[in-house]
Amino acid sequence: MMAGNKRALARLEREMVACLTDACATAQAEIVGFAWLTHQVDLDDFPASLRITWVFSDDTAKAQALAGEARERMLALTGQALRDAGINLAHAAWHVRFDSEEACWRDHGGDWNRRLR
Repeated sequence: MMAGNKRALARLEREMVACLTDACATAQAEIVGFAWLTHQVDLDDFPASLRITWVFSDDTAKAQALAGEARERMLALTGQALRDAGINLAHAAWHVRFDSEEACWRDHGGDWNRRLR
């Protein structure tokens, strides 16, 4: 990939982070038990490698949110954030996963870097 393209992708990722930060703040105000979100991406394999993880405080809060309307709300917030950043994906939901801090502690000792690999 040419250096100019890498710079453009890095700029696009910064814009995406800003838009996802807004989506996170909205979700924190609306969805009980939602804590934070993060993303991973390999810019050499963008957008296929994009993964957005919505994290809940515990497994119960995650299960309750996913059983109700919160799942669709989080997917809508994700799609809107990506569109606002200029990223148009046919199926944004394919790039989204849901997790909990409780599960990370149980399965990976709280090591999010390891868990998200």
